[in-house]
Amino acid sequence: MALRRARGVPALLAALALASCGGGGGTDTKPANLAVARPSDFPSASSKTLNKLQRAPGPVLAASVSDLKPGVNRFGFGLFDRARRQISGAPAAIYVQSVNGGPVRGPFLARDESLSVEPEFQSETVRRDPDAAQSVYVADVRFPRPGNYNVLGVARLDGRLVAATSADPSVVVLKRDPVPDVGQKAPRIDTPTVKSAGSIAKIDTRVPHDDMHDVNFAEVLGKRPAILLFATPQLCQSRVCGPVVDIAEQVKHEHPGQAAFIHMEIYNDNDVQKGYRPQFLAYHLPSEPWLFAVNGKGRVAARMEGAFSLGELEAALKAATRG
Repeated sequence: MALRRARGVPALLAALALASCGGGGGTDTKPANLAVARPSDFPSASSKTLNKLQRAPGPVLAASVSDLKPGVNRFGFGLFDRARRQISGAPAAIYVQSVNGGPVRGPFLARDESLSVEPEFQSETVRRDPDAAQSVYVADVRFPRPGNYNVLGVARLDGRLVAATSADPSVVVLKRDPVPDVGQKAPRIDTPTVKSAGSIAKIDTRVPHDDMHDVNFAEVLGKRPAILLFATPQLCQSRVCGPVVDIAEQVKHEHPGQAAFIHMEIYNDNDVQKGYRPQFLAYHLPSEPWLFAVNGKGRVAARMEGAFSLGELEAALKAATRG
């Protein structure tokens, strides 16, 4: 099975190094005073201003999602300046256009979601990783049909508009999405527990280990709500697995008993060379991390690819426990 892998931070940094070789100053990461994106802050899709922005060097946009379908998608992304520093707190928006031409669509306003947690829930894995993601921009982007699309980000920094070009040539919108979607039945998988594995170190790469390994997903599916998180804090290509596992740990403790929280690692024996665990493959996942909020009837109530915030996970939990 061939998987579509997200580029992640390591590849992005290489792209940024190449971009910085062209000379010119780096983009200032200091955000404007305006913290919330509004439609009036950004040019229309047909504006000449947008055309001018595309020709000027600016930040790099790194998508944190790779599974896209026709219709509205949760589009997560990061913005990085030429000095490889993450940009956050600035109003931002997304524009998309088919690689074959046609109308530019947007602006799709983005919200800046923090990945921070309370100190007692931050892992050593995250604390010691200088490249761990700190925030993520999220926009609800509509793609009209399957195909390849160019993506342009626009941010307002220090009162001026700057364009952020994508680190990838384009994004792909699939005609058929193999990943379980909202409303569909969640595939039944046996997830290892501390009891079945014999040692938590065999099924958890977080330091210290989290406490989301005491329930087998197959045993609760269709009986009670569940939060199923595919992530590998130590081996994550996108460098956001650590932060989202910390977030899940905090939400579990702040909402006791509302759902079964299950952290599922990605690689057999926690070894990249040994390939993917069968549970990961059963969900046809193109990247990591992924989260599925499953209701008591066994259907997917919400799903998120890549980084997500406390607020987003709490909303997913609410969707799974509603009714």
